[in-house]
Amino acid sequence: QVQLVESGGGLVQAGGSLKLSCTASVTIFSTTTMGWYRQAPGKQRELVAHITSGGSTNYADSVKGRFTVSRDNAKNTLYLQMTNLRPEDTAVYYCNAAPTYWTGTYYPTPGVGSWGQGTQVTVSS
Repeated sequence: QVQLVESGGGLVQAGGSLKLSCTASVTIFSTTTMGWYRQAPGKQRELVAHITSGGSTNYADSVKGRFTVSRDNAKNTLYLQMTNLRPEDTAVYYCNAAPTYWTGTYYPTPGVGSWGQGTQVTVSS
């Protein structure tokens, strides 16, 4: 079973930065498109960034220009550098496999798949 462990969240003021990390215990990490998802209270979990095995990246419009996703295949680790954070970025952030083809918006089916515990990001105004 795949294990995903997210870390790096915290409380930050608007305009601040955080860097999230996700370690995946999956042997095919290097060949898998990975993504960062977030879920705010009362809202659906949504994909906000993805990176293909070849290193191509895509971002939701809400985070474009502020977030940067990267990966270290040697360490089976995914990163999300977040800058210029806004209160609306407050959510629990998760990593997981993601669709290879970016469609702009993607909401994973609730209750499907194996997810980590996530890491809480809180941005104060």
